[in-house]
Amino acid sequence: MARNGKINANHPHFDFPMTSDPELHRHKEWLGLLQPVGLVVSPIALVKAQVILNRSRAVELQQRLESLVIVKEEMTWMADFPAFAQQVLEWLPEDLSQPPPELEVSLPDYGETLRPDYAVKDPDSQEWILLIQILKSNLDLDSLDEGEKKTGWKATPQAKFERLLRETQIPAGILSNGREIRLVYAPRGESSGFLTFLVKAMTEVAGRPIIGALEMLLGADRLFNLPSDRRLPQLLADSRNYQAEVSTKLAEQVLDALWELLKGFQMADSAVRGKLLGELAKNNPQHIYGGLITTLMRLVFLLYAEDEGLMPNDSIYQCNYAVAGLFERLREDAGNYPDTMDQRYGAYSWLLSLFRLVYDGGGATSEYLPARHGQLFAPQEYPFLEGNPPSFPSEGESKEIPRIPDGVIYRILENLLILDGERLSYRSLDVEQIGSVYEAIMGYTVEVAQSPCIGVNSKPKGSKHSTTVVIDVAALLKTKSQDRAKFLKDTANCELSASSVKDLKSAVTLEEAIASLDRKVSNRTPYILPIGALYLQPTEERRRSGSHYTPRQLTQPIVETALKPIFEQLGVHPTPEQILNLKVCDLAMGSGAFLVEACRQIAEKLVEAWNREGYFPDDEPLLHARRLVAQRCLYGVDKNFFAVNLAKLSLWLVTLSKDFPFTFVDHALKCGDSLVGLTRAEIGAFAKDPLAGLPLMDMLQERVDKVKGYRQQIQALDTRTDEDTEEKVIQLQQAETELKEMRLTGKACIAAFFAGSDKKKREEKKREYADLLRLKRLETQNLPSLSQGNKSITPFNWEIEFPEVFDRKNPGFDCIVGNPPFAGKNTAINAHTEGYMDWLKEIHPESHGNADLVAHFFRRAFTLLRHNGTLGLIATNTIAQGDTRNTGLRFVCEHGGIIYHAQKRVKWPGLAAVVVSVIHIIKV
Repeated sequence: MARNGKINANHPHFDFPMTSDPELHRHKEWLGLLQPVGLVVSPIALVKAQVILNRSRAVELQQRLESLVIVKEEMTWMADFPAFAQQVLEWLPEDLSQPPPELEVSLPDYGETLRPDYAVKDPDSQEWILLIQILKSNLDLDSLDEGEKKTGWKATPQAKFERLLRETQIPAGILSNGREIRLVYAPRGESSGFLTFLVKAMTEVAGRPIIGALEMLLGADRLFNLPSDRRLPQLLADSRNYQAEVSTKLAEQVLDALWELLKGFQMADSAVRGKLLGELAKNNPQHIYGGLITTLMRLVFLLYAEDEGLMPNDSIYQCNYAVAGLFERLREDAGNYPDTMDQRYGAYSWLLSLFRLVYDGGGATSEYLPARHGQLFAPQEYPFLEGNPPSFPSEGESKEIPRIPDGVIYRILENLLILDGERLSYRSLDVEQIGSVYEAIMGYTVEVAQSPCIGVNSKPKGSKHSTTVVIDVAALLKTKSQDRAKFLKDTANCELSASSVKDLKSAVTLEEAIASLDRKVSNRTPYILPIGALYLQPTEERRRSGSHYTPRQLTQPIVETALKPIFEQLGVHPTPEQILNLKVCDLAMGSGAFLVEACRQIAEKLVEAWNREGYFPDDEPLLHARRLVAQRCLYGVDKNFFAVNLAKLSLWLVTLSKDFPFTFVDHALKCGDSLVGLTRAEIGAFAKDPLAGLPLMDMLQERVDKVKGYRQQIQALDTRTDEDTEEKVIQLQQAETELKEMRLTGKACIAAFFAGSDKKKREEKKREYADLLRLKRLETQNLPSLSQGNKSITPFNWEIEFPEVFDRKNPGFDCIVGNPPFAGKNTAINAHTEGYMDWLKEIHPESHGNADLVAHFFRRAFTLLRHNGTLGLIATNTIAQGDTRNTGLRFVCEHGGIIYHAQKRVKWPGLAAVVVSVIHIIKV
């Protein structure tokens, strides 16, 4: 029911259904004029709600606004907001309510209370839907007031207003200084966004779409009269829901781009008669995959950085280096020369020049484009990307940049930049959503077709999107006709219709077999892959579960609940040093979503502590705090090397470190298997010669102390310049040198376990490897049980890798958060090397072989916590059932763990059909 009991269908700006295409264009047009920061409203959501921008009312609205505007000394402002609301937006006087005390937010640490000037209620539900804050016209919304009183919270009006919205859980509001009217959307636990309407612009002819958009979003009908599913609060919520869909769609397109890039390199390889990829394809195809995924990670990062203004904005960069600039050139070429795009070259050279520029820096000054360094853009990481693989060029030949056709680069960039026919703004994506795009291209291997193959669509459990699994068509034909459908199901989780099964049974030739698959054939492999062709194959884990990134709707409350007891232990007013001494870890960090959220929350506490002590850094306090927190407080491990690079990049993005290199968290985010490793004592005991009487443990402690010293110096360095970076690299290299022998000892002990099928054989291998170690004759390559191709193991020995965490008086992490992998018994066995489940049962007493893998992550996390530390982990719903419960929660709770918060049957946000549990435990 509307405020006045009816909806006036004859109102000149009532929303009637219209075709979506022109309206979609109009919405994108006015949004382009406003340049939103973050996500407020989505054009698709507006169209679906039949929201129409009524241009015919703009002149009338301008006339009303002009009667309220004051112009003085080239400044234009509107001094009376209530009059504006009534005369322009057509609100009633009673719509602007005086806010009650429950809409105030007290900040005792700052001696300040945040309160709105007005509040707006929904006429039907009588719930508050909008808060309004009016500032003086001389105050800037995004700057600190230099004349502000010395006490109180030193933050911008925008930051204070966002906190007010989040704390009151009224996510939408209007912030205005008379010169600007800003619609702010800041849902609790999510990133904020805002649209800024300039009053001066709205009085000009060119500003008519802007004032029309303002009235369209904040007019009386939109707030009070239309059906509830078409009012502003629902529009804002629907826009966020659509954004999750955007991330999912974009992730699929990025995977398409990965396939396209692989095809492009095969074309370049053919041009040089196999010298580019031939040896790599034969001996190390995963190196090819690494180069491809790194290229796309570079591109996605650069698109985000360009949209965020982190790259130069002058014509030299935009016309000669920018990814977006290259795309516009290619799009123009595709329009003019559509038939020759795959015979044109030069775009890939453009990208290589840009990658080098990002790595080395450039420009007239170091500030123009600082050197980023780091593995992501390092040319030496994947030499074949620049035409320098192991077999090419040979002596006497000059290096030639791979001949990747412009058409390939155009299709790749089109997948990254065009969504539903429109240009995508990376600026509207959260860092976590950028991570989800990266994650879409992880979990694959590059394989070489040994016989004719084809890709089929496989739908992982809990996913609404299919995954391409390549099958051997010749092997399919050799299978008995009645068993062929089962072959497809077992090898690719692909199920056919009854008619297709019948056709498959009768197929005799390759063509007939592929024809019987019909719609199940993936559009990524529309034709038979010949012998020798390269293709992407999902790993066992990817086939089983697909990819579900952890959105901020989950990470925010999980991290907040995990950190709450930790902050309470620090007291009412923790010092900055106490906060920066916290150690927070994610054992399976993936793209780093939990670490990004921990960085945000701890940094907010650090800024509060700085304010109490009167410390104000030179640069923006919150970003400065995030950088220090990322460098000193956060740790992460993942067995996927590419995920480690992704998490590093995610933390760089959340700190918005425009002038800083990528390497500032290299010491804290590492690659390894969190569940496979030894303690310092176990490493010291292995290879000890009882007859020699050498003080091995003393020597080990001495080395660990050196490592700790180097790492503490690294954390003390604020890596702002090339000199800082070089110093940090030196310290890290010295630490790695000290770790080398200890790591080898740990690997030998672990390799001995995996090399034997029973206790007796394992003990024999232990003696063999220990003897080789004492004789200095053991190298990593002599440990074949850890090198099993795609199932190889990289042990991670927590106590020696992070000695500053485990050498404290109360050793261990303060807090562990994350979303560890779920895998039942069979999946875990298939995804890991032989003996892996035996290892888990060995290191976790009273565990069961049928337990889900996530139970072992709970055990490991609990072991790594210090006393009074907390963990907050996502788990499968079986965490409280049967063998998984006995292996995980039962053991933890019987050994000092207390569950202080638990949620069952939590629906995963977005499109994934997944239900999980969330468990928080404190170690007493």
